[in-house]
Amino acid sequence: MQFAVRAGLAATILALAPLAALAEGAKVAIHVDEERIETMNMALNNAANIISHYEGLGQDVTVEIVTYGPGLHMLREDTSPVADRISTMALTHDNLSFSACLNTVQAMQQRAQTEIPLLSEANVVPSGAVRLMELQYDGYAYLRP
Repeated sequence: MQFAVRAGLAATILALAPLAALAEGAKVAIHVDEERIETMNMALNNAANIISHYEGLGQDVTVEIVTYGPGLHMLREDTSPVADRISTMALTHDNLSFSACLNTVQAMQQRAQTEIPLLSEANVVPSGAVRLMELQYDGYAYLRP
């Protein structure tokens, strides 16, 4: 009998854990590693829809879009097909951030033999892959459009 009570209590605690995380505010990491404009726009659409949903509920939400590999073009000043949209969204949503992988920036600079300019909204992180791992460890949900 005592085991059943403990098991029931443990199940209840596990069932309520996601609600406790939401009480702190939803956190979402969106991963972009493709150069396709459709993927970039899907990531931005996901971010806008998630922010709208949680704000509509009166709840806090934090969204970080992490780019690396070919996805870095999303945050490149010279090649981003979504630069204007990023600028507008960043001004509208202070709970939305954009991370650019330094490993990818350096690799692109080495291939191009020139500086790679990034959008002013880009926050450079040492490694995009590691950043995604850190965010997930910190309780962020993971999305890949």
